Amino acid sequence: MIYIMLVVCFIASILLTPLVKKLAFKVGAMDKPEQRKVHQKIMPRMGGLAIYISFVIGALVVNPDKAYHYPILIGSVIIVLTGVLDDIYNLSAKIKFLAQTIAAIIVVVWGGVQVEFINLPFGGQLEFGFLDIPITVLWIVGITNAINLIDGLDGLASGVSCIALFTITGMAMIMGNGYVIAISSIVLASTLGFLFFNFYPAKIFLGDTGALFLGYIIAVMSLLGFKNVTLISFIIPVIILGVPISDTFFAIIRRLVNKQPLMAPDKSHLHHCLLNVGFTHRQTVIIIYAMASFFGLVAVIFSMAKVWGAILLIVTVLLVIELIVEKIGLVGKNYKPILKFINDIRYSTDKNR
Repeated sequence: MIYIMLVVCFIASILLTPLVKKLAFKVGAMDKPEQRKVHQKIMPRMGGLAIYISFVIGALVVNPDKAYHYPILIGSVIIVLTGVLDDIYNLSAKIKFLAQTIAAIIVVVWGGVQVEFINLPFGGQLEFGFLDIPITVLWIVGITNAINLIDGLDGLASGVSCIALFTITGMAMIMGNGYVIAISSIVLASTLGFLFFNFYPAKIFLGDTGALFLGYIIAVMSLLGFKNVTLISFIIPVIILGVPISDTFFAIIRRLVNKQPLMAPDKSHLHHCLLNVGFTHRQTVIIIYAMASFFGLVAVIFSMAKVWGAILLIVTVLLVIELIVEKIGLVGKNYKPILKFINDIRYSTDKNR
């Protein structure tokens, strides 16, 4: 049944995307070129609506008997309506944040999707107590916006989301979580259908409709797949989402260092930096796909590693991330503490010869 639905959702997305493109032109959901954007011509956005409709078809047909299924669907309606209105009217950041928070609260409070505790790797539990609801809401809202932040190149956010969904589905198969397998794979199939029209050169953009929805569903699925497990396992969804999370984290650091508002848009995200280094549009997208795939592979290896092996793996990955950040100037051209340290050692070594 599920395999048939995946094919149906994939084909539905392919058929719906051209119709959504026409609708975007009619309602004025257009993305105009500006200084911080890469595209050079007016493009229709709101393409995520095709993904969402395809997802709803699959989700309603599969209709798993879970208490959190309909709260998740209702939350997704709020997210998608917010995205559609933003794609047409450019809503303020405060309104979008409020809508995302409401959707997250519905999932957490009504659906009962909460991270209540973490089993510590060396014994005992870390109880969140009254913080379980705000922590879970913060995770959902944070990941929802993280996917939106990397939506800067043709096929980038949709492709990275596909890789994350593929990894989450694979991990859910290992853990035997049927609900996460069904919903994640349905969204994956729907997004792959849309990617035919969204990969470079794109004919339509995801828009906030798609980026917010994908971020929302990835955040919720990763919670359902890994909540209330060990501290080591809880890190797995963070690794899977390594590209959007690290880009968001260093965007915050960059704005703090430059004394800019945290919500201020800029042209220094990961894809911007790779373009500035000299990579083409297509090369940049493929490089970030490779990064996302690397994080997905690390997550799988991490899940099978012993505690000390997992810790060593995380330290290595963090070091690699830091070196890449410094090399491409993700925080700033002058932010190179480790590279400067390495150069100082080389200089001292050469001087003593």
